[in-house]
Amino acid sequence: MSGSLVGQAVFIVSVGLILYVYFGYPLLMFVMARLAPKNVEKAPIRPSVSFIIAAYNEARDIRQKLENTLALEYPEEKLEIIITSDASTDGTDDIAREFAGRGVRLVRQPERRGKTAAQNLAVEAAAGEIIVFSDATSMYEPDAVCMLAANFADASVGCVAGKLVYVDPAATTVGSGARSYWNYESFLKRNESTASSLIGVSGCIYAVRRANYLPMYPEACSDFLIATVIRKQGLRTVYEPLAVCAEVTNGEASKEMKMRVRVISQTFTDLWRNREMLDPFHSGIYALQLLSHKVLRYSIPIFLAAAFVSSAVLAFNSRVFLLIFAVQAAFFAAAAAAWVLERIGVKGGPLSIPLYFLLANIASVAGFIQFLKGERYAAWEPIRDSGLR
Repeated sequence: MSGSLVGQAVFIVSVGLILYVYFGYPLLMFVMARLAPKNVEKAPIRPSVSFIIAAYNEARDIRQKLENTLALEYPEEKLEIIITSDASTDGTDDIAREFAGRGVRLVRQPERRGKTAAQNLAVEAAAGEIIVFSDATSMYEPDAVCMLAANFADASVGCVAGKLVYVDPAATTVGSGARSYWNYESFLKRNESTASSLIGVSGCIYAVRRANYLPMYPEACSDFLIATVIRKQGLRTVYEPLAVCAEVTNGEASKEMKMRVRVISQTFTDLWRNREMLDPFHSGIYALQLLSHKVLRYSIPIFLAAAFVSSAVLAFNSRVFLLIFAVQAAFFAAAAAAWVLERIGVKGGPLSIPLYFLLANIASVAGFIQFLKGERYAAWEPIRDSGLR
């Protein structure tokens, strides 16, 4: 086979995989959700709920979060509110204690062991039939818990993910890219849920049957791993778009990158420790979802590099590939330009999408390298933009 044919084959396979990950797999989930939907039998039930707020040094936001939680439209006698503090040092615990007279409990982890360990500790102390997990900066709609609870009328449901809506009050370039990305993810979650089951949830709004919650190792990405924990018990994780919470996006590329690298590294750890779930003969369509939504998604940088290099080589003898190479180069240049503009405080406008795309894929590489190096995240450092709330 000539070098030209090899180059063309590499290019076609690489582009084909990229198109499958971003378009083919979502289309497959969309079609499956329409042809063989697995609907949820909902009912307006009101089981007892333990609402757990994970916090590490959240003094700036915890008061507003508690007021938001106390205003939820859920029977007061059936709602237990727990702050689980990962050895906070900034006064978060003192603020939580101020709300003790209004029914808020503080569960403090004496040493920093990370968010997942703090959640495990809180669940041990929880009395509710349903556990709702939230972050200190996530503002819930008043009926969000009611909407989550309705799904547990279906005995096949073990976990319910709510809808996260990102807000970007400063209209930043990174924030705009994050919002576009999350709109795409929300579309995919809706169809994955209806076709089969989610493979992960938004960590700021999800609920689990207390009977099906199993303690997770401290370095786990709990909002990813929980879906696998539930699936191993023969239950589904479903998406409830009417259970809504809002969260302010990161407005700086460096902070968004740091967060994504941590999450991706943790996810690789979870995939490796639960690698039997990647076997279609063991877990069926769930394996296809993990392979498509996670493994291949995180492999996109390899396919991008292969497509870029192969088209560059082929461009020497083909005007078509010269044009293809130029389009790719322009896309990456636009992302780089947006990064520079963001660094000097200039909004990138339409360049937000190529910037976020490049940022997400660089984070995949960095996260994988950290996983290979054996670096594990347990201690948890919430990344917040100052002045945006």
